[in-house]
Amino acid sequence: MIQPTASFKDNLQLLPSIEGLARIDLIDPAGAVVATIENQPGKQGSLAVYQYLQRCFGMLNAEAATHALDIFAEHTVDAKNRPGAHPNIDRLLEVTGGGAPLSNKLVAT
Repeated sequence: MIQPTASFKDNLQLLPSIEGLARIDLIDPAGAVVATIENQPGKQGSLAVYQYLQRCFGMLNAEAATHALDIFAEHTVDAKNRPGAHPNIDRLLEVTGGGAPLSNKLVAT
């Protein structure tokens, strides 16, 4: 597991490559896909973080979400100040606040 720094850009350099990954589907406990993170500009940082969480934790539970919030660093602070501006961080905040854990399905290109 990585030791997050105070910089999201620096933390991204510590994460595995997302090459060959088309998207990640986030699945609720009932088996429904509740969100998708595509491999496209503006979402690739989140894709890398969520892929890393799947590899390290096997699911998005409170422990994984807390670690991810540290990885997002300065963006976590911004997300707390501007709800809705960072939906992939908002999701992590929801899970750490007692929301249901999610499964991550990695979909290759």
